[in-house]
Amino acid sequence: MCKAVETNEYRNLFAEYGFDDVEIQNRMKDIYNTIFYGEEGEKFYYDSGDDMGFVTDTGNNDVRSEGQSYAMMAAVQMNDKELFDRIWKWTKTYMWMDYGIHAGYFAWSVGLDGVKNSHGPAPDGEEFMAMALFFASNRWGDGEGIFNYSQEARDILSACLHNPHPMWNPDNKLIKFVPELEFSDPSYHCPHFYELFALWANEEDRAFWKEAALASREYLKIACHPVTGLNAEYANYDGTPNTTRNGFHMFFSDSYRVAINIGLDNVWYGGNEGLSKAMERQQEFFCVTNPGELNYFTYEIDGTRNERPVLHPVALIATNAAASLAASGKNARECVDKFWTTPLRTGDRRYYDNFLYLFCFMALSGNYRVYK
Repeated sequence: MCKAVETNEYRNLFAEYGFDDVEIQNRMKDIYNTIFYGEEGEKFYYDSGDDMGFVTDTGNNDVRSEGQSYAMMAAVQMNDKELFDRIWKWTKTYMWMDYGIHAGYFAWSVGLDGVKNSHGPAPDGEEFMAMALFFASNRWGDGEGIFNYSQEARDILSACLHNPHPMWNPDNKLIKFVPELEFSDPSYHCPHFYELFALWANEEDRAFWKEAALASREYLKIACHPVTGLNAEYANYDGTPNTTRNGFHMFFSDSYRVAINIGLDNVWYGGNEGLSKAMERQQEFFCVTNPGELNYFTYEIDGTRNERPVLHPVALIATNAAASLAASGKNARECVDKFWTTPLRTGDRRYYDNFLYLFCFMALSGNYRVYK
């Protein structure tokens, strides 16, 4: 398997399946423009003052470190420096914490007025911010102050490891759900990011990030069920569902992101047979074992159906398609076709679904890339 990080050649799975490349590229731009520059009721990005901006979690009416970091990644991938700088300045101004037990981290939830709803962080925000900042540095060059992108990225990663409440367990090298709890969220695991952190983080931390990449790949193998390929939203360090928080032991909203993370890792760094098989099992589960149910139900990771409805059906369709970047089974094409015919989500829950829709479309069209 070729490694795109070495060859700079990225699979365009849509084109491989016969879709018109001009239509693919135009549609990707339309998705991005709808999210950030579309009509009211479509977009969820908003300018703030002369030089800042934020994205709203439309289902919860707040600003999240997750969403800001996603917006930064989308902007750098689409070469939209003005938007990137606006979002980053708002994030550093209102979300960053410079005192207390979480100094160096970003508050996971902030009001639309910039007032922190919580002084706790969520590690997926930090890892996406750091990766987006490194890409910004490599694509546009470093500026001054907070726009010295690479230095800001290194500072974030240093805090993640050296804060008295680290975001990664120093022994098993696995990312935590939050710094104070000793369990993980499988969808936080981005080994393709950690490989790059091992090149660009502070020198004393580079060996850790290399080990973290290997540890995350092994963790995802055991977090994905051996029959269904499904993973829990929160999981223990041995991969089993974590039951300390009611309802989060299921294959639910966070869980969907595992598929795109595995797909991207496969494109950027080459195949991992165990993870590819997991994605083939997941697609088999939705295409063959439970055809037609992708939009409706939630599941235990062994496939037992719950009556609790899916909260983000479009996100699930999108990420199940992104699994095709790792899966080579008979269901890969069906999942991509279903995604292609699924429109962006509308309504109050569009934030999460449409961000994952954008990332999956970027990945499947060969436009989610490493900038080095």
